[in-house]
Amino acid sequence: MEQRQELRKKIEELKKLVRESGLDAGKELDELEAKIQAGSRTESIWRRVELARHPDRPYSMDYITRIFDGFIELHGDRSFGDDPAIIAGLGFLDGRPVTILANQKGRSLKENVRRNHGMANPEGYRKALRLARQAEKFHRPIVTFVDTAGAYPGLGAEERGIGEAIARNLMCFSQLKTPIVCVIIGEGGSGGALGLCVGDKIYMLENAIYSVISPEGYASLLLRDSGRAKDAAAMMRITSADLLEFKVINGVIGEPPGGAQDDPDAVARGIKAVLLKELEDLSGRGPPVLVRYRNQKIRKVGHWKE
Repeated sequence: MEQRQELRKKIEELKKLVRESGLDAGKELDELEAKIQAGSRTESIWRRVELARHPDRPYSMDYITRIFDGFIELHGDRSFGDDPAIIAGLGFLDGRPVTILANQKGRSLKENVRRNHGMANPEGYRKALRLARQAEKFHRPIVTFVDTAGAYPGLGAEERGIGEAIARNLMCFSQLKTPIVCVIIGEGGSGGALGLCVGDKIYMLENAIYSVISPEGYASLLLRDSGRAKDAAAMMRITSADLLEFKVINGVIGEPPGGAQDDPDAVARGIKAVLLKELEDLSGRGPPVLVRYRNQKIRKVGHWKE
């Protein structure tokens, strides 16, 4: 940062010298300044990636305990087993019963092993779908918290149908006749995030990221250089501001300057305010209207005009 400021100062001095001497070097100096600005933008975006992955950043349970009352976790997909990487349960949002689905990372090494760093297996997505269908049956709204680098790509996950499990969630969540509000609180990576991120309203925390692949994966595959992850992050447009501009999300929830870990209570209050507002609005719409507008919203993603 200090080097960049020093370079800008030198460029301004050179521009002044050029103007006074009448030399024709303005174009070259403008190009140099543009490169410096591009580098500054790249660093700013990478800072957001680092904040989204910060080890002290609040995880789903940190928000669930602050926002909801009487949370009861439910387990198992009734087919294979339980997946601790995805939390599913019931709680009250200012007296309103809701179903809560969330990715959950671990704080310690032991917990991260148990929760698989928040990367879910097929049974995690099937557990989420089981609870989502139950919510539809009992007319409960659904709130999801998304925070995962992606679904688990292990051999067991492939054998048990990870692709099918995520695809089924996408299909079924798009048709659920109950309100769904999704909040991306950290990393929103690939299909692992999409499996819990089909909703009527989608919000992101200010320093969260949302993308089809990690910056490191993009750099390795498309730039042929894994060391260019920072450049990849800037190219991918994965920040909350970018996703809001593309109308992939409905809004951004602010964070303290140093990230959500600096004041989890304030961030939780911001999330709660959004949930109360959106669920009040969505609950007044009939089930056919919810499904129709949800599908229209999904189909508009990716459309653009030249």
